Amino acid sequence: MIKSMTGYGRAVGVFADKQITVELRSVNNRYLDCTVKLPRLYAFCEDAVKQTVKQSVTRGKVDVFVTVNLTQSTDVSIGLNRPVLEGYLAAMKSIADNYPVRDDISVSAISRLPDVFTVEKTEQDEDELKAQLLGVVEQALCGYDAMRRAEGEALARDLTAKADAIAQKVTFVEERSPQSVAAYREKLLAKMQEVLSSTAVDEARILTEAAIFADKVAVDEETVRLRSHLDQLRTMLGASEPIGRKLDFLMQEINRETNTIGSKCADLEIARTVVDIKAELEKIREQIQNIE
Repeated sequence: MIKSMTGYGRAVGVFADKQITVELRSVNNRYLDCTVKLPRLYAFCEDAVKQTVKQSVTRGKVDVFVTVNLTQSTDVSIGLNRPVLEGYLAAMKSIADNYPVRDDISVSAISRLPDVFTVEKTEQDEDELKAQLLGVVEQALCGYDAMRRAEGEALARDLTAKADAIAQKVTFVEERSPQSVAAYREKLLAKMQEVLSSTAVDEARILTEAAIFADKVAVDEETVRLRSHLDQLRTMLGASEPIGRKLDFLMQEINRETNTIGSKCADLEIARTVVDIKAELEKIREQIQNIE
């Protein structure tokens, strides 16, 4: 079943010391454009996340948001950066000795100075971190794909209904086209009888002119091809692989046949029907922009 390019997915993974939340959002785009926003500690996972998304998505602008909340304290060692501290103290003592200012050096004031403390974190296994993150990404992709499939099914139903509506209008064109030729023949006969009221009308000439007119306005080939394209559209809507680009090309062919019918028609009712077909085709064209 076809998939929509718009979707949302979210998953939460709980581990021994952390909770990882992954959210995916996507909108229409001609190609795949994946943006990943990660905490600094997980920056090395960006390419891996993009590759995981690429396995499930072929088109669309996909934004991936990753947040990590620690549920337990990690092994962190805080020490005193003595050289920096002693440098600060020496500078402060020099200020107090050489300038008329109050000597109010305190521990709280010193602790706020940059680089007074050193913070060392226990190194974590990058492979383990990546595996945890990608597992949550895959869970989010499952929900994301489910939403896209549901929207794709709705799109397929709508497009099938529009294709059926166009097919009905094509049937009208096929039935009306011979009538327009007969009407032309009657009109031509009446005109010639009016002009040549004192002379016998050449029936052969009438038939010849009607045949020429019928050949000019014949749309049999176009309607046959148009029906074939509509059948192809219905078949493609049941495909399992991405069909968005193929549908774009198919719509160009359908528009071409419709325009040819419109250029040939000399009948007001057929002209109106062609306008209705074009209106339906425009709706289809807008809808397929959402299909992957």
